[in-house]
Amino acid sequence: MSSSTPSAAAPAADPGEAYTLGRRVLILVAVVLGSTLYATTLLVASTLLPQMQGTMSATQDEIAWTMTFNILATAVVTPMTGWLAARFGRRETISWSVLLFTVATFFCGAADSLEALVFWRVLQGALGAPVIPLSQTILLDSFPKRQLGLVTSIFGMAVVIGPVIGPTLGGLLSELYGWRWAFYMLVPVGFLSFAGLRFTLPQDKPAGRTALDWTGFLSLSVTIGCVQLVLSRGQRLDWYESGEIVLETFIAVLAFWVFLAHSLTARQPFLNLRLLLDRNYALGLVLVLIYGMLNFTPMVLLPPLLQQHAGFPDLLIGEIVAARGVGATLGFFLAIFVGRMDPRIGLIGGFALQVFSGLWLMSFDLNVGAAALMANSFVQGIAIGVIWVPLTLVTFSTVGAINLAEGTAVYHLLRNIGSSFFISICVAEIVRATGVNYGRMVELVNPYNKALALPWVTGGWDFETVQGLARLSKEINRQAAMLGYINAFGFYTLCSALAIPLILLVGRRVRAA
Repeated sequence: MSSSTPSAAAPAADPGEAYTLGRRVLILVAVVLGSTLYATTLLVASTLLPQMQGTMSATQDEIAWTMTFNILATAVVTPMTGWLAARFGRRETISWSVLLFTVATFFCGAADSLEALVFWRVLQGALGAPVIPLSQTILLDSFPKRQLGLVTSIFGMAVVIGPVIGPTLGGLLSELYGWRWAFYMLVPVGFLSFAGLRFTLPQDKPAGRTALDWTGFLSLSVTIGCVQLVLSRGQRLDWYESGEIVLETFIAVLAFWVFLAHSLTARQPFLNLRLLLDRNYALGLVLVLIYGMLNFTPMVLLPPLLQQHAGFPDLLIGEIVAARGVGATLGFFLAIFVGRMDPRIGLIGGFALQVFSGLWLMSFDLNVGAAALMANSFVQGIAIGVIWVPLTLVTFSTVGAINLAEGTAVYHLLRNIGSSFFISICVAEIVRATGVNYGRMVELVNPYNKALALPWVTGGWDFETVQGLARLSKEINRQAAMLGYINAFGFYTLCSALAIPLILLVGRRVRAA
């Protein structure tokens, strides 16, 4: 027998076996710390929206930019992760992303104007975007295959539990010391994660000067940015009565045309649109867009409603938001059992829970209790957890391994875009409906309305003094705003319901060759 035969027959070495157990544990801790930190910032910021709005003297649609543009920056930069890792190496990319993300987080807390806060939130989202994708890749390469199930579970649980703790602790700190400290509390954790990543991750060689399709990347970024500006500023500027909105729409259409033309003709485009010919993948992208629309919207809408109109303290708002994370943790556990069945069953069940939670939200009024809100948030979390695993399975079930990395980038891109755009649409509807309903209701407060002469109708309201009219105006504004929120929750419910017929079009899972 030739000496080459055993070597040819030997199985490929498992790269994860090259590290000692202690080294693997340190890598796991450092990577999980960075990923949890990044996942926590979004929910912490949603809890702080009312306080930030007051400090910056901003309107509700303006303070929502701190969420929407952060998500948007994450969406734009996430598809660049592969290029960054190939150009600079995974260790350098993830460690410096965590460090710069931490610095941006500090400046978010130190911002003294709305413009500065939005700027640092954009940088925060962009600089931290590579952390989650690279974290999973590093863990898959650092552990032997026999341990990947356990490691993936630990990683998923940590990323889910972090956002549970973050809003609660952030709400407490903001109530005791102000909203800035909810950002400051993340800074030491970020520096600790950076140090852990630098000392535990092995040095890897970058692939060198790899090509990036700058035409596709820039045209897509301009398109997304302009559409976001139209949605964020349209209501305030009276939509197409404004020259700014017309210009931004024109630029968005032109940039999108350039992106489409270039992507369909370039040899190696930024995003391969031909993947959309795969039915399951195309349907999965539509579903993940809807999933993104539903994912963060309640967390952005509820804190301002509860603090400004229902009088909830920041700590209690943080606990309500955290209940969603608890539900998501349970949802991921349930997804393990649901995954043994047809994934379409899990998808339909998850979106049906979203419909139920949306209808429940629409039944609330300004006298709603914290227990009902926590229960609703918990149900939303279960739905989010149950949907994610089968949605990922059906989307990539027929995608070949060669297209997996690019397909994943588009998948996360659309999820983030859905969140950002839908939040802007809902906030615009709240602003519009509040103004319209306020105008209609104040028309009824006049000397000719005979109902106001009845003592059991007017109750304790005083129509004879300026102070009494001011209190009445405030109450009318509260009720008008509540109607606007109910409209937004109606959009949320409708989108959840529209996803269910699409799920029925998904083919049975077929593993790609």
